[in-house]
Amino acid sequence: MARIVISEFMDEQAVAWLSEHHEVLCDTRLVEDRGRLLDAVADADALIVRNRTQVDSELLTRAPRLKVVGRLGVGLDNIDLGACAERDVEVKPAQGGNAGSVAEYVIAGALMLRRGAYASTPAMLAGEWPRQALMGREVSGARLGLVGFGAIAQVTAGLARALGMEVLAFDPHLPAKSAAWGQTQRCETLEALLAEADVVSLHVPLNDQTRHLLDADRLAVMKPGAVVINAARGGVVDEPALAEALTSGRLAGAMLDVFEQEPLGAGSVLEGVPHLVLTPHIAGVTEESNARISQMTAENVVAVLTPEGVA
Repeated sequence: MARIVISEFMDEQAVAWLSEHHEVLCDTRLVEDRGRLLDAVADADALIVRNRTQVDSELLTRAPRLKVVGRLGVGLDNIDLGACAERDVEVKPAQGGNAGSVAEYVIAGALMLRRGAYASTPAMLAGEWPRQALMGREVSGARLGLVGFGAIAQVTAGLARALGMEVLAFDPHLPAKSAAWGQTQRCETLEALLAEADVVSLHVPLNDQTRHLLDADRLAVMKPGAVVINAARGGVVDEPALAEALTSGRLAGAMLDVFEQEPLGAGSVLEGVPHLVLTPHIAGVTEESNARISQMTAENVVAVLTPEGVA
């Protein structure tokens, strides 16, 4: 029987399934208490995390028995993949488990930001009637620009087309001849996409090449009145530059689910910025996707711990 430590929230049924076969410590407070986390993994064979637990050399050194890290999601920027490889620790993301959830979030953001009428409750309750000021735009006929065209972006493209949107994408890693492009217009450069899109949605990991990918210069390339959605990774958008673009009125809105600092600290540069919707890294987390990725992760971990199969 192996020992599994779970440091962030996981579907209860998946935890119960794991507990039938292995010793499980599920404590969502561990992500907030580094000392207790390091103590907890000292005799762990597996660790299951989301995006906040830092799986680095220090943690791996404190976990000599560790064989596998299960990731409840797909982003891996909180996991030192090189250090895991050096120690023969397998890393298992839940590929595809939350693609539909993120895609729906992006489309909801496009609808909200283009329409621009959903923050009117305080004015309405104050007796105002700002009909003309809140005359927004439809998504039908608008152009959705996807930065990165992996699995989640491709699902998003399908939903967007169902609403009558044109879809274009930039992804230098996806061959031009790939069948995945289908009805999606392929852009040769990021700047070409930014210049044409009415809605820009980011679908890239965070690394040295993508940090501040949308900086002041690239935001300036975007169409006046365009909107930005980031449900990928914090740090891909230069937050001060975005705040300036929104405050000046050059961009019509933005919806951010991920941030350079999570949770946001007091005095954030985003405080008081107009036409901005903020959510707490929740795009990929619905009741349905949580159940899917939790069970998928549980099975991924057990497959490494007991490759011969669960009795």
